[in-house]
Formats: sequence, C-alpha cells, structure tokens
Amino acid sequence: MKTRKMLKNGRAVTSHSTPETLPGVDTSRLPVDPKTREPLAPMAQPGYYPGFSTLSQQAFWDEATRNVINNRLHNVPPLRFFSADEAVLMRAICDRLLPQDDRDEEHKIPILNYIDDRLYNKRGDGYRYEDMPPDGEAYHLGLQAIEAIAQHMYDAPFIELGPQEQDNVLFTLHQAQPPAAEDIWKKMSVHRFWLLMMQDVVQAYYAHPYAWDEIGFGGPAYPRGYMRLLEGKPEPWEVEEQRYDWNAPVTSLSGEHQRLGGPGGHKQMTPGQAGTH
Repeated sequence: MKTRKMLKNGRAVTSHSTPETLPGVDTSRLPVDPKTREPLAPMAQPGYYPGFSTLSQQAFWDEATRNVINNRLHNVPPLRFFSADEAVLMRAICDRLLPQDDRDEEHKIPILNYIDDRLYNKRGDGYRYEDMPPDGEAYHLGLQAIEAIAQHMYDAPFIELGPQEQDNVLFTLHQAQPPAAEDIWKKMSVHRFWLLMMQDVVQAYYAHPYAWDEIGFGGPAYPRGYMRLLEGKPEPWEVEEQRYDWNAPVTSLSGEHQRLGGPGGHKQMTPGQAGTH
C-alpha cells in the first residue's frame, strides 16, 4: 500500500494506492521506494513540501503579476512552431530531459507548449553564439539529428524506443559525441544545442506555479516582509520540509556520471564543467 499527498481545495490530503491500481501507467518509469523497491505512485504535488500552495499567496501580489501567473496556469499556449511530427518527437524528448512521471496527469506542466510559444514568437536572450543558427532553425536541425542518431543506434524512430534507449540517444549529445548526423553538427555546435534544449526545458518547468509548490518557492516578489530571517525557519505561510526517500526509475540513466566533453577537448566541453574558465 502506497501513501501519497494530494491537494484538495488548497489543503493537503492523503491518498493510498498501489501500482496495480494505476491503469495505463508504465510503472517502470516511476521513482522507486528504496526500502520496498516498489514504484512510488504519481502525486498531485511531488516534492518535499506537501500542502504548500504558492497560489494561496496571490492576494499579496500586484495585479500585473497575478494576471501573468494565472494566465500561465490557465491559458496554455497552442502548438504553432513545431510541425505535428516534430511536436510528437519533442514531447518525447522533454519527457526524458525532465520526466514528470511522478506527477499525476492533471498536474503535469506543459513544457513543450511553452518552448513552442517562445520559438513561435522568436523570444530569445538577445544574442547568439557564432557557431549556432537561430534557435528555431537549431531545433529543426537538432530534431532531425536526434532522429538520425536513434536510427543509427537502434534502427528505429526515437519515439518507438524504450526510456533507457532514449536516454542513451540523448546521452550522446550530453557527451558531445553524437554517432550520426555529421552534416548537421557541421552547421551547429552539439553541446550548445544540448544546452539550448536543457535551458528551455528547465525554464519552462520552473516558471510554473506547480513547480514552485514542489520546491517550496514563495512565488514572485511582492511587498510582504519576511519575519524569520534566522535558522532557516519557514514563514507562517510556508510549510516545514518533509523529505522522503526515492531512487531513480529502473529505466533511467539518472545517477550515472561521466566526464563531459568529446574529441574536441576543452573547446567542446560544456561551459561551467571541468574547469572555471
């Protein structure tokens, strides 16, 4: 029997389920209880802050902030940049770069839609590396390359691979050692494309209030003073951290470590890794 915390009307409630009571859920993708070795059932609110709700504090935000966050929550942008086939592939990639199998369907964050919206509206950081095309073109090329690597390694489309095989394909980009699509990597840097994808996925996820609840983040800046500045104690509107043990899914490469970089040496290292300059 599994115990999980859920939110109902803004309050934490407890629900019990076992993997056998989760029809349609691939339990091999779920985090694992290290003691029982059983999958942990998806939750409405994963993380170590059960019952915490950032949105419960929106009365203290200014109107503009409140409107932006509620629009982000309730008005998910449609897919307009990626083609239908690209969207299916990119969704599968997002599901491996930042899996949400620990979330129930109602509380999954639509990462793909926010990346698509950024690319469709051509929002960027205001600069571009000389070895990279515009972000939109980089994604079109990168998705072709990922598909080519999947075919090279497993003779199958990426979306038809199991989660560990998909991780293995993506890991070749992480290591800057792609075994296929050489023509594409002549047009752009493999490690910069990897960083581009990871930055987009992480930013889309942690800009969402569901993710704020997961990490106990109090939300955007607002004119409310903090009372408890010492000893790390939570504010009255926060909750105490409640940790629980879990291991990565059995089908995941999470936890494995290898030094980054490829045959290009320091130039091909991912910035911020294996050195400070």
